[in-house]
Amino acid sequence: MKMPEKIDGDMFAPCGMNCMVCYKHCNHKKPCAGCIDSDEGKPEHCRKCRIKACVQEKGLTYCFVCEEYPCGAIKRLEKSYTARYGVSLMENSAIVKEKGLEHFQELQREEYICPVCGGVLSLHDGACRECHTKKRDK
Repeated sequence: MKMPEKIDGDMFAPCGMNCMVCYKHCNHKKPCAGCIDSDEGKPEHCRKCRIKACVQEKGLTYCFVCEEYPCGAIKRLEKSYTARYGVSLMENSAIVKEKGLEHFQELQREEYICPVCGGVLSLHDGACRECHTKKRDK
């Protein structure tokens, strides 16, 4: 899949994850539509996500607008993503909150576009699904 010029806003999950660069979205013949949209194409852990259920129950779009942010679930996810992938979902959320979704999407597009073919580099393994190039560490 090629990196689109503009990333759909539905691809920004309530927790701060850019679903566009998720391995499930990148590596699927029928990619999922992102966290906010339907559950079609999602792995079970995404369909049963407590964070997604929480924001839906509270009628919110993003966790960062919640009075309880950051809650225990967000802190655990943050710790996991920081340790495993070197990515801060809370920083992602802060960028969206402070500078807007469009600015965040521009930054993500620059960071996760394959320099060889223009495909999407997965956040989870750094690989391009188009040409299999691996993302270089900065």
